[in-house]
Amino acid sequence: MSLEEKVGQLFVADVYGQSGDTTDPADVAANQAMYGPDVKNGDDLIAKYKLGAILYFRWANNLNDPVRTAGLSNDLQRAALAQPAKIPLLIATDQEHGAVYRLDEPFTAFPGQMALGATRSAGEALATGMVTGRELAALGINQDYAPVADVNINPGNPVIGVRSFGENTELVSTLTRASVHGLRQGGVLASLKHFPGHGDTITDSHTGVPWIFHTKEQWQRIDAPPFRAGIAAGADMVMTAHVVMPYLQSDCDVATQQGCDPATLDPEIMTGLLRGELGYDGVVVTDSLSMQGVRDKYGDDRIPVLALKAGVDMLMIVDDATSTISLDRAYNAVLNAVRSGELTEERIDESVHRVLRLKKQRGLFHGDRQVDERKVLDRLGSPAHKALARVVAGHSVTLVRNTAGVLPLTNTGQRVLVTGYRNVTPPSVKIPPTERLAKAIGDLGVTTEVFETGTAPNQATVNTAVAKAAACDLVVVTTVNSKSSASQRNLVNALLATGKPVVIVAARNPYDIADFPDAPTYLATYSWEKPAMEAAARVLFGRTDPRGKLPVTIPAADGSVLYPYGHGLSY
Repeated sequence: MSLEEKVGQLFVADVYGQSGDTTDPADVAANQAMYGPDVKNGDDLIAKYKLGAILYFRWANNLNDPVRTAGLSNDLQRAALAQPAKIPLLIATDQEHGAVYRLDEPFTAFPGQMALGATRSAGEALATGMVTGRELAALGINQDYAPVADVNINPGNPVIGVRSFGENTELVSTLTRASVHGLRQGGVLASLKHFPGHGDTITDSHTGVPWIFHTKEQWQRIDAPPFRAGIAAGADMVMTAHVVMPYLQSDCDVATQQGCDPATLDPEIMTGLLRGELGYDGVVVTDSLSMQGVRDKYGDDRIPVLALKAGVDMLMIVDDATSTISLDRAYNAVLNAVRSGELTEERIDESVHRVLRLKKQRGLFHGDRQVDERKVLDRLGSPAHKALARVVAGHSVTLVRNTAGVLPLTNTGQRVLVTGYRNVTPPSVKIPPTERLAKAIGDLGVTTEVFETGTAPNQATVNTAVAKAAACDLVVVTTVNSKSSASQRNLVNALLATGKPVVIVAARNPYDIADFPDAPTYLATYSWEKPAMEAAARVLFGRTDPRGKLPVTIPAADGSVLYPYGHGLSY
């Protein structure tokens, strides 16, 4: 392999289009904006950079139609194998389920990792991974950037939250291990994220630089075990976190912040801890190098070089045509670092060897890498797969508060207003928990009226909801992260003040109950996915008993424990 081919294998990038040779004007324009006038589509991108991996997104028009996605995967693999080195691609996406998912209907939707934490079931985590793997593989996707191995011990965490299995290290370790086994048995690569741990921060690394002040002992006790468990289970890849953990870095001065680099760029963490202490010799991939968490200190031409020097193998450049980071700049920065002697070609060979070894071990060099586009739809959303999603959701719904004894409800002669959150952007992702919940309640034979309030209801919208509540016997209101939304809190408090029975359904983080100390009835679903909303409806009306147990502690506003880890009521 030439040096250029070797360096290309170390990059993960995205591309617009529903086919490898797309001529769609909008997709071509987006690709040229990112990669220059000579890259119109995926075929051109692979020919120019000899990439090791492609990452699919809905907003890049890769996942609009399952059959076309399979065709895109076939196109890109053909383009990769047409290059002189004939090296197949890793084709990945982020299908964590719950809060982060790239594939919607007809793909089977699961309620996500914290919902699995509420079930306490390693068997269900394993089965979820297997189904996810099988359905991804049907589209020619051979890697999932999952599971999340972070232990979410900070209720204010803005970027992990329900993406984690919970706050208990033993639980997270158990379910991480099961999820890795499931994904691999389902036919895709499993990727642990985000090392060395992203669970105790109040800063989103997409927009800032998180600092986590865990001592080495705390890291070994809290953060490391899930990664150990996932590695022991055969995790194919580990993704880095753009977090500063100063007490794991001997050259970091907390007072002056001198010598304090994000973990992605720090040899003591990437090589010393991950390679040395945890004994991991597999592929290490960065989280996206377009994220602010890794870009505050160094220029874009330094970041990829420093990541490789730290011990990383693959460099992710995810560009949405608005980011200033450039794959071309990063790629040439690595080439120039080798030519100048800052990086040796032996160091590049070390990472290329890991990447090629992984592709060989997972069978990408053998057999037909083309998927049968005619059979795609038969392999997605089967009755058995959807039944499993309903089981997981049903076991996860957690009844947190029922002080007025309103639940279970009766469906005789009641008119129910279902109101609350609906995400209105981006248009490519459908997040309608209120609509889904209203339909599920209606399917039980209950008369419902649905009134969605968007993400931030203004006073006029709140007034309308209150007026509608007056004409109903009962109100069910969905919330999503109410702590960060004064308008959502205003809506719920206004509904509570009507005197009507009000049931709050937290459709994402379970912590919302701390904002409503006077609310008598509260249910946590950890997810807005259809199976979760259907399970919530069944629990509300007593068709099933609530079985979920909190996988996190819910703190009160003053910091005391409002509801402990493991809390969960039943009928």
